[in-house]
Amino acid sequence: MNMISTITPETGVETRIERYKRLPLWQRIGVVVLPLAVIGGAVELLDRPAPAMAAMPVPTVTVATPLARDVDQWDEYVGRFEPSRSVEVRPRVSGAVTSIHFTDGAVVQKGQLLFTIDARPFAAALAEARAGLASAQSDLALANANLDRAHRLQADDAVSKSDVDQLTAKVRASSAALAAAGARVRSRALDMEFTQVRAPISGRISDRRVDAGNLVAAGDANGTLLTTINALDPIYFNFDSSEALFLKAKRAQQAGGTPSPVEVRLQDEAGYRWQGRLDFTDNGLDAKSGTIRGRAVLANPTMFLTPGMFGNMRLSSGGTSRALMVPDVAVRPDQARKTVLVVDKDGTVAVKQVELGAVVDGLRIVRSGLAPTDRVVISGTQLAMPGTKVNTRPGHIAPSVAAPAPSVAAPVTGEATFAR
Repeated sequence: MNMISTITPETGVETRIERYKRLPLWQRIGVVVLPLAVIGGAVELLDRPAPAMAAMPVPTVTVATPLARDVDQWDEYVGRFEPSRSVEVRPRVSGAVTSIHFTDGAVVQKGQLLFTIDARPFAAALAEARAGLASAQSDLALANANLDRAHRLQADDAVSKSDVDQLTAKVRASSAALAAAGARVRSRALDMEFTQVRAPISGRISDRRVDAGNLVAAGDANGTLLTTINALDPIYFNFDSSEALFLKAKRAQQAGGTPSPVEVRLQDEAGYRWQGRLDFTDNGLDAKSGTIRGRAVLANPTMFLTPGMFGNMRLSSGGTSRALMVPDVAVRPDQARKTVLVVDKDGTVAVKQVELGAVVDGLRIVRSGLAPTDRVVISGTQLAMPGTKVNTRPGHIAPSVAAPAPSVAAPVTGEATFAR
């Protein structure tokens, strides 16, 4: 309500101006000064600067220039180990298994006894065949004696020529019967030998598929499967490669180059500890994928490498090149890109997109996108934000010391095989 507004005289109430005039002087001064003081205090509070917030400390990161060194040129592939030979052990004679002579999963040698099949029926058949052989020998001896007598009588014209011819035919028939009897003896002897099932190759054996007392049937594909044996030393590493590898290897072969060395690491290994040689490439490329099947051969004397295991293989592409290397922790994924953080001279953090190569001695090769003088953030990347200022402390990039390699034989010397 305004100060000078009045209430009508008819109400009998005094106006505010009249009441103000009736106040003592000191009260009238207070009515005017107090609101002015309040307004002045509010203006002073508004003009007073806000208290300054505590400044965030500048983060400190470790930086280092990329390590420049000569590295071998490698192509990387993923593949799977396969046995160099694999055999399904099946019986060659039918019968009852009487005993088993190996431990499941053991390493067996070629010629080692694995199963014994009841040999009694085959021993009887062998005895019968030997008796038939003796009978055939007797028949042949009698035929020869009769022919000799006929030849002596023929000189006195006591025997006709037809009789001599018949006796000669009898000798030949007896000789044939003797040969057949001898073949039956050898066949029955083989059956006796086959009652002892022996390992056809050296390697690691699987578990037995039958127990003693079971009847097994002979046959090629339909025979009873007794067990399997995989030859693991050497062992194969199969992988699919691009057409570029095939052309590279083909031209190297034409130029008289040596077989390309390969190195393989397992899923739980940091370094490439297994060495071998490229052994084979298929005789044609897959029309759909444009890839070709390749194979490397590796020594495996301890039989640690097992068929079915995955591995990462790198294949030497020949020669060496100068490369820049940084720790893997310095690389940051950015959707489909790979980036690293660098610090300028004024301490500002910047992002650089890079193209990466293989990991060598624990360091990642940077193919492009990085200069030798760049100061790369190798520690504290989570504190460094692009466009912000940071403090830096010098660091050093060095290759990691590889763990001691297992006891393996020298790489198998092989030669890549190509279809002509």
